[in-house]
Amino acid sequence: MDRQDNDSFIDLDKLWSAFIRRISVIVSFVIVAIVLAGLYLFTAQPVYTAMTQLLLDENVSRFVDDKNSSESAQQTDNRISSAVEILKSKSLALRVVEDAKLDQNEMFVNPPKSTTGLIKDGIKSLIAVLTPAPEPPSESAIKAGRREKAAAILQQSLSVDRVGRSSVIAVSIRSPDRQLAATIARTYANSYLDEQVSADFKATERASDWLQGRLTDLNTRSQKAALAVEEYKKSHGLVSSRGELLSSQQLADLNSQLIVAQADTAQAAARYQQYKAIIDKGADAAVNNAVVSSRDTDNSILQDLRKRYIGIHDREQGIIEQFGADHPQAVALKAQKHDIARQIYNELQQLTESFRNDYEVATSRETSLKKSIDQVAGRNSDANVSMVELSELEQKADALKTLYQSFLSRFEQSAQQESFAIPKARIISEAGTPSSPSSPRKTLTLALSIILGGIVGCGAAAFLEFNDRSFRTGHDVRNKLGLRFLGYLPLIGKGSLSPKGEAAGDKATEGASDEKDPMFFRQLMRLAIDAPRSPYTEVLRNARIASDIALKGRKCRVIGVVSCLPGEGSTMVAANLAGQFAMSGQRTLVLDGNLHEPSLSKLLARKPQAGLVEVLREGIDWTKVVWADRRSKLAIMPIASADSSLMQASDIFSSPAMAQLVEKLRDMFEVIVIDLPPLVPVSDAKALEPQIDGFVFVTEWGVTPIKVVENVLTGEPQIADKAIGAILNKTDMDQLNRYSDPDAPERFREKYKAYYDPAYAHGPGLLLEKHEAAADETPPSAKA
Repeated sequence: MDRQDNDSFIDLDKLWSAFIRRISVIVSFVIVAIVLAGLYLFTAQPVYTAMTQLLLDENVSRFVDDKNSSESAQQTDNRISSAVEILKSKSLALRVVEDAKLDQNEMFVNPPKSTTGLIKDGIKSLIAVLTPAPEPPSESAIKAGRREKAAAILQQSLSVDRVGRSSVIAVSIRSPDRQLAATIARTYANSYLDEQVSADFKATERASDWLQGRLTDLNTRSQKAALAVEEYKKSHGLVSSRGELLSSQQLADLNSQLIVAQADTAQAAARYQQYKAIIDKGADAAVNNAVVSSRDTDNSILQDLRKRYIGIHDREQGIIEQFGADHPQAVALKAQKHDIARQIYNELQQLTESFRNDYEVATSRETSLKKSIDQVAGRNSDANVSMVELSELEQKADALKTLYQSFLSRFEQSAQQESFAIPKARIISEAGTPSSPSSPRKTLTLALSIILGGIVGCGAAAFLEFNDRSFRTGHDVRNKLGLRFLGYLPLIGKGSLSPKGEAAGDKATEGASDEKDPMFFRQLMRLAIDAPRSPYTEVLRNARIASDIALKGRKCRVIGVVSCLPGEGSTMVAANLAGQFAMSGQRTLVLDGNLHEPSLSKLLARKPQAGLVEVLREGIDWTKVVWADRRSKLAIMPIASADSSLMQASDIFSSPAMAQLVEKLRDMFEVIVIDLPPLVPVSDAKALEPQIDGFVFVTEWGVTPIKVVENVLTGEPQIADKAIGAILNKTDMDQLNRYSDPDAPERFREKYKAYYDPAYAHGPGLLLEKHEAAADETPPSAKA
């Protein structure tokens, strides 16, 4: 059984392995991001920033403001936020444009364009050419337009920020000209102070005129409201020190008690229903549900009974497994279980009855409180109406009185301040000429480009990782297919067949040049024979042993080597697996069963004149079409013809002639290996399934989708039931450890090399000069 680690939500080992696998993708994106950042830094227009700081200080006007109370934190925040918005406003920007004559400064109105700006201007010019030209504006309109444009540019280049939680506001100006940036920053600070003085004077003057008229009206209305309150109290007899009746206080207390009583009733009902449901299920179910919370009652008795019940149950199961259910000790233990179950059930009944009594008491108390509330509410309803009306009159009187006092105080303050217009801010840091550009920031830009490239690269790597739905490890075979994993067959190319393994066989690929060399593939078909101590042969030896165990006791074993999709290498596996059986001393026949693409037959030294089709259709003796390998004594039955008339190959395999041929071959050979066509495109393997004792699945590493194999095995249960195991073919052995778990056997490949021939330590490495003959056309009968 596979051990799964469920201790953490994220498997860091697998995450690190995925990162190592996709490191090239991540590095590529980082390099692209750095290149783009370099292009940006090369083309970006340098910008200089000048900054001045203003302190909003109420103490500046303390000699003319008669204030005894300090300002709250919320009011301070509001005042500073308002000052920030005033500095950002368009009206102040227009005033700065006038004071600094920025609309007449060509450098400010039309600054140097960046690459992006030049592209935008080009597009606008093209649109202007295609559209009809409007009437030329007047000189005043041109001047107003330049003023508005200068104000808009000034607002875009302006930054106003509060410094921490202080009352200091930093005003920053960005400009391509460092001297111009300093001049505008200083002008901005002075214009803000002048604007504040002017605004305060005008506001104070308007407030004094308006407050004078409001004071007379508020005084009259306040006196009338106070008189109305006293007359209402006198007419209704409402005299209370706290402004509420005694019955109101009683009603509030009863409501509080009712809320508590309702909560107690709900809790008691839930607890009673819970235990009643356990009792209703009977004694047997009560044993499994006899878990009482320590908040409800002392559950030590139930816990002891459950422990005894579980201990007796475990002992009973052990006796039954060893001696059977009729053993006297098993019968005695079963009786003890029933007795303890009865005790648990009785204990739960007592608890349920106690909870029922608690529930009835809580219900009775809730009902009594509801009746008391109804009685008090009835007596208090008339008095409450009077109190509501009185409260409204008092609130109106208090509001008018407070409003009158507030307006009177404001009127006196405005009268004093009208002749003292002093700004409540001062400049604490004069803007200087910047010495270096503030944008673009090279270090930050490069750092952000690396971070952004890494994030995008990680996203692309994650996409590639999640999109990889093929077989990578033996764990995938066992976990996804439920089949026995037989091993990894390395990816072999022509370069890996050089003497002494001079070329890295694990890294070689099967290129187009190899596919055109029949001699190369003939040598691959003899790989298990010519390289008996190679890792490749060891996997096939493991497959042979697995088939011996799975098909033990059979006089002759018919093994089908099959894949789901074309090109997965099942032909080479079938030939080498058959060679393994032959080298072990067993009489072995490999049969080319792919009538559509007889790859095995095409790799013989000479084209056969007759084969499987002729035996089945024309009745030719099978011994006349079988070839034999001179060294391993492996017999080969090829296919001589594969024309269009054989498209119904499944009919040939399901024919009685095929069944009779297999029976004859069973009498002659101990092992028959059949190279079958893929399962997905054609149904030949399904037709031949009754004649086959076991199937060896060949799946291409990193290519064959897992879902395809799962669907095939699910749709063909008769083939899945005969599956001996699965082999991952064309495995990139250097990449394999990156897909395996930290403690998986794939991570220890380097330690396995001592068990193989040094000539094959880096790949199969066949010694070509020793094995020139791949097959012998002499029939077995003649050799005998």
